Amino acid sequence: MHLYRLDINNPKAFLVSLGVESSGITIIEKKMELFFIYIKELKTPAVNILKQDALSIGAELAVPSGAITYAQAHYDCLLIGNKKHIEILSQKELAQPFGLKEVARELKSFLQTKVFPIQIMGIINANDDSFYSASRFDSAAAISEIENMITNGADIIDIGAVSSRPNAPIVSANEEMNRVKAICDTIKSQKLYEKAIFSIDSYTPSVVEYALESGFKIVNDITGANDDSLIELAVKYDAKLCVMHMQGTPQTMQQKPIYSDVMSEVNDFFEARIAKCEALGLARENIIIDVGIGFGKALEHNATLIKNMRHFTRFGCQILAGASRKSMIDKIIPTPMEERLAGTLAIHLKALENGASIIRCHDVKEHKQAIEVYKTLS
Repeated sequence: MHLYRLDINNPKAFLVSLGVESSGITIIEKKMELFFIYIKELKTPAVNILKQDALSIGAELAVPSGAITYAQAHYDCLLIGNKKHIEILSQKELAQPFGLKEVARELKSFLQTKVFPIQIMGIINANDDSFYSASRFDSAAAISEIENMITNGADIIDIGAVSSRPNAPIVSANEEMNRVKAICDTIKSQKLYEKAIFSIDSYTPSVVEYALESGFKIVNDITGANDDSLIELAVKYDAKLCVMHMQGTPQTMQQKPIYSDVMSEVNDFFEARIAKCEALGLARENIIIDVGIGFGKALEHNATLIKNMRHFTRFGCQILAGASRKSMIDKIIPTPMEERLAGTLAIHLKALENGASIIRCHDVKEHKQAIEVYKTLS
């Protein structure tokens, strides 16, 4: 007989391989996933009620020592339990006062996550000033690189004509269209959209519509659905809309970004923008969310969002992670842009582990290899 500890990333698949009966899998699977849910500024009576309710079912609530004596009106706490525990508490607390009804509703949202297949999104920049020079292509070279990316394993090709690097110059709608038009025309005429999904990285309505008419199926909007017309275009063409969080604009975003709580602020942003998209007729399954690594965020903000990315699976949307060769790598370990592939892969694999399903990158071939290995080990 031998015993050894396992790290099981896919409980259901493991139970199936073990030969557990299907009815048993449903029950056991819920006991195999552990949740750590941080609750901020909960009223002290609610803290003590939730503590007792958690203990009564075998879960735990970690609380500061002063909570039992009501030394403060509010406390932060950490709820620890498996999926079954969270299911029970999401029902039980609906009958409790002091804000616990809202806690119950929030807990329920963490149980409604979806699993999406991993997709690689390759980057094509149809301009001459994007931060990574190797991603810049003119029209003819762009088509050749698109074909290379498809061969190397890209599921999605993201094409943009305006740099969004810090302090990037503003480009007119006419100039943006001039840069991207020939690429769109070739994709349409050669039916390249039958070989991969095409995404337009733009928030200019005229450019977005031209791309959608050319067979593109994703609108990658760094302004986060600020313009209603982009949502309406996604609805009109049955396309997906990627809603990204950014503090400020590309011209101002890295001028000392400040958050009181980056997780709460990004969460609230997505709640509001998803509600707006749905109100305008865009189905949730057509919404992709992107926390916006490097867009109005310091290193600690980026790291917090990546480490806690699983939180955002509560929205039931695909999550895009895009940290390819970005300066956060240089802030961790000084590295020239041309040598940041290893750091990029480390960030992106961590993002996948934490719930992301779309990886936006410059280096498709290397990401394909890394992700296939990751999937095998998972």
